[in-house]
Amino acid sequence: MEPPLATLLSPLVAAPSAVVGLEPVTTIKSRWPTIIGALVTVAMLVGLGRELFGSGLAGLTRTVPRDPLFYVAFAGVYFTLPVFDYLIFRKLWGIPLSGLVALIKKRIANDVVVGYSGEAYFYAWARAKARFVAAPFGAVKDVSILSAIAGNAITLAMIAVALPVGRHLIPPEMMRYVYGSLAIVFGTSIPFLIFSKRVFSLDRGQLWWVFGAHIVRSVLTSLFLALAWHFALPAVSVGLWLFLSAGRLLFSRLPLLPNKDLLFANFAILFIGQEGVLSGLIAFTAAAALLVHVILIVAFGLYRLAIRSVK
Repeated sequence: MEPPLATLLSPLVAAPSAVVGLEPVTTIKSRWPTIIGALVTVAMLVGLGRELFGSGLAGLTRTVPRDPLFYVAFAGVYFTLPVFDYLIFRKLWGIPLSGLVALIKKRIANDVVVGYSGEAYFYAWARAKARFVAAPFGAVKDVSILSAIAGNAITLAMIAVALPVGRHLIPPEMMRYVYGSLAIVFGTSIPFLIFSKRVFSLDRGQLWWVFGAHIVRSVLTSLFLALAWHFALPAVSVGLWLFLSAGRLLFSRLPLLPNKDLLFANFAILFIGQEGVLSGLIAFTAAAALLVHVILIVAFGLYRLAIRSVK
C-alpha cells in the first residue's frame, strides 16, 4: 500500500529546482545508482528475513485455501501494481521488459523496507539506464504523486458512499480519527492541484493518462482481492467480499487510524462472522505475499548470477 500523500509534501516544495539539477547525462560515470540499488536490495533481504521469521511463517501455517482459483486471483492482486507501473513507464519512457523486474523490486522495497524506498531504487535503476530515459526524476516523482492522489480520490469517494451506511459499525471514539484522517487526505491533495504547474514535470495529457491508470489499477486490485477471498470462502458472496475489499483499501489510506489491520479485521467479522476462519485467511494472504517476495528476490538474484557467469 502506498504511504499517505502527506509524506510527499515537504520534499516537493523545491521540486522544480530539483528536476533541473537531476537532468540525466549521456553517460553515467559515477557508480552511485549501482550503490543505491545494492543498498536497497540488502535492505529488502533484511526486511524480508525479519518479516518471514517473525509473523510470516505463523501466517502460512493457517488454513490454506484449496481452490486453485484463489491463487490465480492472488497473483492478480500481487502483480497488478508492478504491471500497471510498467505500462505507465513503458508509455513515458519506452522501457524494455527488464524494467518490470525493477518495478517488482520497487514494490517489494516499499512493502518491507520503508515507504518510497522503492521509488529511490527505481530512480537509481532509471539513472543507470539513462540511454533510454529522458528525465527520470521528474517522471518518477509525478507518477508517485499521482498514485497517492488517485488513492486519495478513491478513498474520499468510498467514504462518501460508505460512511452514511456503516457509521454505526465504527466505535464512537474512533470517529474523531476518521474525521481527522479525512481532513488530512483532502488537505494534502489540494496543494498539488493548486501548484500543479510548479510540481509536475509531465504534460497535462500524460498526467491525466497516468492518473487514470492508477484509478484502474486500484479498482482491479480490490476486485482481484475480493475474488481471492471468495474462492477461499465461497459461502460469502463476491459482492460482500468486494465491499470488504474496498473497506480494506479505505482503512489503509486513512493516516491517523491506529491498528488498521486489527480494525479492518473487526469490521469484516461484524459482516460475515467466522472470526477464526477470517483472521486465518487475512493472515495467510499477508504471509503469501511475503513468501512471493522471497521467491522473486531469490529468483532475480540467481538469474543475475547466471548471466554474470555466462559473461
